[in-house]
Amino acid sequence: MDKVLGIGNALVDIMRMLPDDSTLEKFSLKKGSMQLSERDFADLVDKETFHFKKSQSSGGSAANTIHGLASLGAPTGYIGKVGNDSFGEFFSNDMKANGIVPFMLKTLTETGRAMALISPDSERTFATYLGAAVELSDIDLLEEQFRDYKYLHIEGYLVLNHKLMLKAAKLSKDNNMKISLDLASFNVVEDNLDFLKDYIHNYVDIIFANEEEAKAYTGKEPEEALNELAKQSEIAVVKVGKNGSFVKSNDKIYKIAPFDANLIDTTGAGDLYASGFLYGLVNKMPLDKCGEIGSLCASKVIEVVGSKMSTETWNEIKQKI
Repeated sequence: MDKVLGIGNALVDIMRMLPDDSTLEKFSLKKGSMQLSERDFADLVDKETFHFKKSQSSGGSAANTIHGLASLGAPTGYIGKVGNDSFGEFFSNDMKANGIVPFMLKTLTETGRAMALISPDSERTFATYLGAAVELSDIDLLEEQFRDYKYLHIEGYLVLNHKLMLKAAKLSKDNNMKISLDLASFNVVEDNLDFLKDYIHNYVDIIFANEEEAKAYTGKEPEEALNELAKQSEIAVVKVGKNGSFVKSNDKIYKIAPFDANLIDTTGAGDLYASGFLYGLVNKMPLDKCGEIGSLCASKVIEVVGSKMSTETWNEIKQKI
């Protein structure tokens, strides 16, 4: 089975269940977006929502995808940067406990955290303090970290660091790896459109986007956006929520049906879709089957708070696969 290496912002996700959207309005947080914040702002949001129902897990988009792949049984590794603190230890231990080879760099800066504010309609809005994660740089990437891996999965949030993205692409191509990119958030796409278009055209083999991200990138609705993305990559995936997803490669389009689910929290849905899809790829499955596995994983993670599922749920998924 091919090995998958992930690279991203190593964050601890702190999920808070909101009774309404007044907190988002109070802090001018655009619903459904990911907004970067300073530590003081993150602390303020944390204090404001402290009395709401809370859960915590290791997170970051690429880390969630790699965690899902490892839970399915795929060999994986992960590159990230954390602080020398309890959150950093929590993150690193979680990677190791799930059989992921961790290339975890450390710094004196606090480990980053993502405040995931979950609205009553299950939409999540992130106020993210990157902390140590933002210090991951191109000089931290070494050839030996990439050796023996077939795929590199990159989260789109890293697009803020152009040198890091370009170094990751170079090391991947030097090692004959395929690059998978998740666009991550529509506002990140909007703010970095020129760089993303150049990067995807030159380096990316597999691209994941939801309908908002696809529209931010192409200006078009899902199916037309899929066609545009497929011109620039070997495989293009556009997810359309409860309506499933579209996959296109070599002029062939696959419509992937959604699975029924009891929606509680959409956190991690896109990340776990990528887990299932890439799991199919590393096992040389047809693209429609890759999409079905992605859809299955996404349907299960939205039935829990946060991006982590129980061993029992993963066993159920594996049995269905």
